[in-house]
Amino acid sequence: MTRKRKTDTTPEGESAGPDRSDSWSSKQEPVSVPSLGLRGTLLFLWRQLTSMQTALVLLMLLAVAAVPGSLYPQRSVNPTLTEQFLEENGKWGEILDTLGFFDVFSSPWFSAIYLLLFISLIGCIIPRVLVHLRQLRSRPPRTPSRLDRFVGHTRIELPAADPEELLGAARKRLRRSRYRTDLREEKRSSSVSAERGLLRETGNLLFHIALVGVLICVAGGQLTAYRGQITVIEGDGFSNSLTQYDSFDSGAWFDSSSLPDFRFTLDDFRATYDTTQTEENFGKPLSFEADVSVDADGDQFSQTLQVNKPLHVDGSSMYLLGNGYAPEITLTDPEGNVVASGPLITVPLGDTGYTSQLVLKAPDASPEQTAVVGYFLPTGTIDDTGPHSSYPDLVDPQVVATVYQGDLGLDSGVPQNAYEVDLSTLTPLTAEGSDDPLLLRLYQGDSTTLPDGSTLSFDGVKRYAAFDVAHDPFERWVLIFALTAVAGLILSLFVPRRRVWVRVTPREGGGAVLEVAGLARSDDPSLADDVRALARTLGTEQDRGAGPGSTNSPEGEAQ
Repeated sequence: MTRKRKTDTTPEGESAGPDRSDSWSSKQEPVSVPSLGLRGTLLFLWRQLTSMQTALVLLMLLAVAAVPGSLYPQRSVNPTLTEQFLEENGKWGEILDTLGFFDVFSSPWFSAIYLLLFISLIGCIIPRVLVHLRQLRSRPPRTPSRLDRFVGHTRIELPAADPEELLGAARKRLRRSRYRTDLREEKRSSSVSAERGLLRETGNLLFHIALVGVLICVAGGQLTAYRGQITVIEGDGFSNSLTQYDSFDSGAWFDSSSLPDFRFTLDDFRATYDTTQTEENFGKPLSFEADVSVDADGDQFSQTLQVNKPLHVDGSSMYLLGNGYAPEITLTDPEGNVVASGPLITVPLGDTGYTSQLVLKAPDASPEQTAVVGYFLPTGTIDDTGPHSSYPDLVDPQVVATVYQGDLGLDSGVPQNAYEVDLSTLTPLTAEGSDDPLLLRLYQGDSTTLPDGSTLSFDGVKRYAAFDVAHDPFERWVLIFALTAVAGLILSLFVPRRRVWVRVTPREGGGAVLEVAGLARSDDPSLADDVRALARTLGTEQDRGAGPGSTNSPEGEAQ
């Protein structure tokens, strides 16, 4: 029997009872979320920053931020090429320069990512190290009550087995397989709890600690290292002092008094080129070799430098960076006084024939300052495209140049590029009876008299080599930490972490019931087979004389 609910209705059929919705809403209070406060906000931000996800994102950002350093020339590596890029790209180059794309690794935005990644890794590693140390000192986890839920579960009844001997054999075999074991007593049974693979987490932590070491060493290298570029002509020498460098860049903590004391002389420079008569290979460089005689703290020796085979002296490394030609040109005034002479370093223009820009400045020339501007051609040719070299070696060396006179602007006090000259303040010499600039073409050994009585001669050719001298006291440590990181990564990827439990339950009337199961912390396809093999081995060893009543069931099957 059901009880009818008595209700009052209005003529319109609506309920006459009280409206509970208004009373309920009037009693309901708005939900308020407590504010974190300053401490809570800082703690939240710290936990976000020190999470592994944030560290991975920052690591990816650091890799992306380093890309412009390989796409655009860097002032610390090649300032000349950087200035050339700025001149060629105008406003776009200025924008990139303002954003720090030519000093990527010392820019504020790269340093910010670098510092955040460093803090994130430190904050992430320290708690994990403490947890891992506790795991190494703790006992293996207890044996679960139900092993049939785990991988490779195997249950074997052994009528003739001794439970104590079976536990001892299981523990011995697991230790032989590099498990750390623990014997646990239960209400009606005993078990061996075993675990191995903690080296996986050790490798993971080792990778991250080594990564922090790499970051520290790279930062230390940026602060204490130095790098300089020099150009040396055959027969000339170099002494390791600041005044001898063409360009020099160092870290904020660099001490100039720590420059190693060494000097060397460039005895000979050799280059070989491909002579195959094909358009794509003809003139292609095959090798560059520079023979140097070194004196380092009284220790004298000779060495041949090649590309990627540097000279190492007192912690500094000297790399063969480039090369070119230095024609020997002599300029005398109308009275026979030599106003400019000696090997003149020329700048290759980048073609395969080593066509090189030649600039000779003679501020002491009389009656006016003089400049010789033109080209040096190792194998000279003049055709419809103008003067150029058809082969990079000295087959037919020539100098093609024009002579200018006027104010060189060297007395203004403003530093000038030795390989450039402002022609706007100079007037070219012209041939007698002509308004066209005088174009000179000199072969090796030639000499010519200019319209004003001066003499210009091309006496010979020497080669020069450009070297990059670098010192980074943390360079070796960067390599060590990098190799350590690789070793840690290998451990974390290839060492499986697993747990195995062996439970032995005594049977009434003698014998024992053996249960074996395992658990993997990651993908471990061989665990099930190893667990079953362990169960079979223990059963075979302990119950060799068992009758047909003994059984060996697969995972999850009850007896």
